[in-house]
Amino acid sequence: MKKLLACLMAATLIFSGCGANKGGESADTGEKGGEKVIALSMNTLSNPFFVSVVEGCKAEAAEQGYEVIVTDAQDNPTTQQKDIENLITKKPAAILIDPCDSDAIISSVEACNAANIPVFTMDRRANGGEVIAHVGYDAVKSGNLAGEFLAKSLGGKGKVVELQGILGSNVAQERSKGFNEIMDKNPDIEIVARQTANFNRTEGLSVMENILQGNPEIDGIYCANDEMLLGALEAVNAAGRKDKIVMIGCDALDETIDAIKNGKVEATIAEPPFVLGRGIMNTAVKHLKGEKVEKDVVLKNKVLTKENVDSFDPKKPNE
Repeated sequence: MKKLLACLMAATLIFSGCGANKGGESADTGEKGGEKVIALSMNTLSNPFFVSVVEGCKAEAAEQGYEVIVTDAQDNPTTQQKDIENLITKKPAAILIDPCDSDAIISSVEACNAANIPVFTMDRRANGGEVIAHVGYDAVKSGNLAGEFLAKSLGGKGKVVELQGILGSNVAQERSKGFNEIMDKNPDIEIVARQTANFNRTEGLSVMENILQGNPEIDGIYCANDEMLLGALEAVNAAGRKDKIVMIGCDALDETIDAIKNGKVEATIAEPPFVLGRGIMNTAVKHLKGEKVEKDVVLKNKVLTKENVDSFDPKKPNE
């Protein structure tokens, strides 16, 4: 009888142990059956910048031993809200968000908070909810750098166009703010047109076509991202006016880098998206390991021109 009871107790312990490991989940690490999962809610994947962000996230996650789940909101705040609702049900270790809209994302961040899933934002901020850390570039500084480059290139005078991004995002607002801080210090530079093209290449083309028709004299163009820059460049080339216009964008997309090397565009502000992706993933993993992370992780940006473009590595942080 004693031997029988001992066998039964041993069997019970083995069974219990197997049950705890199979499909087991840790609230601290998000481990599920040995897998570690981090969710990534992207505002869009139709823009090459954000595709490269995802590549950076995945590269860092692979090195850290994490799996990545990615969703694409297609620039729709409602879609992003539904994406995050679905991600919460998967109980990932963390959710990384690039918001479509800084205000619209608040309820989604709060839903993650209620589910005890740590939230990290990148590029665009959330205007509410509890975020462990925000990782991104200094958007005001990017605008400052673009303004300074354009002012210097034009000798402090001329007629300038500004194409703005999605005005519901802090990035668009801050890049515009930084740019106009410099323009305000140059009274002989006139902003002849200031319009949004929503960070979109097609809109950059159509908006710039209309601006060119209404403004026979334009000396410089600042686009708040490279997608709009490349669209605007197409319009300027079609109008046969590129030789008279200095152009600068922001992001340092591969296509823009090639355009700078070929003399088609003068400059961009280097904010390497691959580096941004690695940065937020690294920050999230550090937090999950119990390490302290900064509330704001600011990555370095710089002006990229024909003089320094050959030494630029889009997969390495700016020096």
